[in-house]
Amino acid sequence: MSRGEPGLPRAFTWRGRRYEVEGVLSSWKTSTRERGELYLRRHWFEVRVATGERMTLYCERQTKNRKQPKARWWLYKVNV
Repeated sequence: MSRGEPGLPRAFTWRGRRYEVEGVLSSWKTSTRERGELYLRRHWFEVRVATGERMTLYCERQTKNRKQPKARWWLYKVNV
């Protein structure tokens, strides 16, 4: 977080099941260009969870969901 990155959750719930994050395998950022300026949009993390699965999560820097303005973390995929 000292580098301006969001704090990765220690655990999350997906489809009614709780997953504990054991470690980060990799991380990266994606940006978009708007009106000539470059904006950081997402922080991505590939993590290993306690069940042994690898999952890719991302944090949306500015959410556009007005119904759930704090919904910033998303599970992108379960890596097989």
